[in-house]
Amino acid sequence: MVLFGKRLKELRKKSKMTQQELGNAINVTKVSICCYEKGTRVPSLETLIDISNLFKVDLDYLIGNDTYVVSEESNDYLVPMSKEEIDLVKELRKHIEVYTKLIDDPKRMLEFIDKKVR
Repeated sequence: MVLFGKRLKELRKKSKMTQQELGNAINVTKVSICCYEKGTRVPSLETLIDISNLFKVDLDYLIGNDTYVVSEESNDYLVPMSKEEIDLVKELRKHIEVYTKLIDDPKRMLEFIDKKVR
């Protein structure tokens, strides 16, 4: 659900709707829409379905699982990835030294990045 808020806001703005108008359309408050977009609240499954139907998008797209990447030349290795996650990997590959370190020891590198971000 990491990308849900971002995608909801993009869909709402693309449809030229205010938070109030979207809330009215799916029977939730403007405050709920604001919280969904900020990621401080998660909608119910029923509300997710209503949003999906309103904007005519798949639930997988809405929650960020819209692309499947096949690895190791086998269909047994399907991993759901969003477009944004794929873009991240592509960008990392441009920085071969960092990318190699991440591949070699992902846990250690992510702990290092987490400490730097805090």
